[in-house]
Amino acid sequence: MINTPVEKNIVDQEIENLGIKDLGKATIREIVGLVNRIQANTDTKFIRMEMGVPGLAPPKIGIEAEIEALQSGVASDYPMVDGVKALKDEAARFVKNFMGVDISPTSCIPTVGSMQGAYATFLLCSNLEPKKDTALFIDPGFPVQKQQFIVMGHKYESFDVYNYRGEALREKIESYLQQGNINSIIYSNPNNPSWICFTEEELQIIGELANKYDVIVIEDLAYFAMDFRRDLFHPGEPPYQASVTKYTDNYILLISGSKAFSYAGQRIAITAISDKLFTRSYPNLKTRFGREQFGNTFVLRIIYALSSGACHSAQYGLAAMLKAANEGRFNFIEEVKEYGERAKIMKEMFLNAGFKIVYDKDIDKDIADGFYFTISYPGLTGGELVKELLYYGISAISLDNTGSTRSEGLRACVSQITPEKMPMLFERISIFKQNHQI
Repeated sequence: MINTPVEKNIVDQEIENLGIKDLGKATIREIVGLVNRIQANTDTKFIRMEMGVPGLAPPKIGIEAEIEALQSGVASDYPMVDGVKALKDEAARFVKNFMGVDISPTSCIPTVGSMQGAYATFLLCSNLEPKKDTALFIDPGFPVQKQQFIVMGHKYESFDVYNYRGEALREKIESYLQQGNINSIIYSNPNNPSWICFTEEELQIIGELANKYDVIVIEDLAYFAMDFRRDLFHPGEPPYQASVTKYTDNYILLISGSKAFSYAGQRIAITAISDKLFTRSYPNLKTRFGREQFGNTFVLRIIYALSSGACHSAQYGLAAMLKAANEGRFNFIEEVKEYGERAKIMKEMFLNAGFKIVYDKDIDKDIADGFYFTISYPGLTGGELVKELLYYGISAISLDNTGSTRSEGLRACVSQITPEKMPMLFERISIFKQNHQI
């Protein structure tokens, strides 16, 4: 046995100090706090794969536009709750140019990150009809979204899509919708944490079922156009970001500025609601919120109550980036391809050390290289593997917290593993390999 980069007794003691009983159930923030404590008590810098924070510089286009807006005095004014005109106009153009979908600026609402957009959307959809009191997550997914439901006190159900790809997805989803209590279907595409991407066949299935059972599809596009297997930067021309919008008008899109635009710190996003849904009326909304039209309730009752709008200057920053992308001057996809390149290198390192990729296929195609990937190691549960990797100065989270049934797996995020850290990762995985002969 070769000594591990981090003393085992230090790791074990800090786990005990934080009272973490099962690392397989630990939240992202608990793992972050644990690693911070271990680093503070050792000379070891960790390879940090536990948290999905952007690892690229924010675009100058956005920064300069935001500075200009601040210098013009917008900081002293409240923004309109439904957003500034420049952003709404460019957001509608962006959806048209990169998704091939017609949507009006009115239906594009700035939010304080997609986290706020998701919270407001979940709250609204949970109150449309009394009998439809439950949301359906297609997992694995972003753990905090379920925490939002817990905070709201609303219901959700979920299933792991691992064994239900292709046509099998139809029967599985319909088994829930037939109960009559589902108000919405929620998923991310590309997916956090597995990086699977739904095929056109699967998106058509979801759209057809949404129409049949009158449920709303909430499509989380936090990693917009980051399926790097296809070149998606052709403003106004296909191929487009894959979406359910081809197959139903019952949709809400969460378009984040955090990852695709590396603008996470400014907490800015767009919630794009189909025009048909935006103007639709639900009597129960008037009972619950005092307005019955979907879009007006979202803006004037929920967003107004949550934050009274999104940061004024950040809206101008995002508007400038969207405008430049719409005009073909800013290839935001090319900017973030670095994540795919990192993932390819990191996957190869782990595979050579005996690890397996858990979610490895989109039906019959190898999964894309992107912001996340999933790994397992023979004979270890997810919690055991999280702990074992800590001894080697590597941190990740278990898939247990994401709704995955693959309890042996971990989610690895590539964003903080810059090129200069790759040799360190290789060295530590090599030691792991020598100490774990399969």
